[in-house]
Amino acid sequence: MNRTLAMVALASSLAASAAAAPETLVIDRNHSDVSFKIRHFVSNVSGRFTDFTGTIVADAAKPEAATVEFAVKSASIDTSQENRDKHLRSADFFDTEKFPEITFKSTKVKTVGKNKYEVAGDLSMHGVTKPVTLAVTYMGSVGAGKDEKFGFEAATTINRKDFGIVWNKALDTGGYMLGDEVPITINIEAARKKEAAAASN
Repeated sequence: MNRTLAMVALASSLAASAAAAPETLVIDRNHSDVSFKIRHFVSNVSGRFTDFTGTIVADAAKPEAATVEFAVKSASIDTSQENRDKHLRSADFFDTEKFPEITFKSTKVKTVGKNKYEVAGDLSMHGVTKPVTLAVTYMGSVGAGKDEKFGFEAATTINRKDFGIVWNKALDTGGYMLGDEVPITINIEAARKKEAAAASN
């Protein structure tokens, strides 16, 4: 009897541990967005990347233990103007043939408020890796079990020159065509890994 009780207790403990284990969430690209802005003369021009993947490994009880990995195909840049996009893919900017991916890998997560986090990590772009910090907001979840969806919004600002993207054009009247600071916004809808293959609607 004692042996049976011990086995039941062990099984219960293992089940509880499994239930509390971190979960892997996979980004649903069809319902997510990676966008940016850059100053052009006196206005902001917007763009986005259309081909990206990412995973979030999270434990609701320990948000600081979460990890994030993200990869963007640099050639998928889209500013709604074909000639400009070709220039952005060239060696003047992203040099997409030589540097086909932009990646982010988290190194630390810090809770800064209710559903608010700072996610520090390494951003690799154009052959350069620099530390950046994303301001992340957890937008909540909907559904349950295998159908549950999770939402996040992340934002940061980088200096493109820090990553060796330095092309610009001086103006006769002074100043330059392009700004250096680039605000980036990432909107994410993610699902549990086991259902990611079906998340296509």
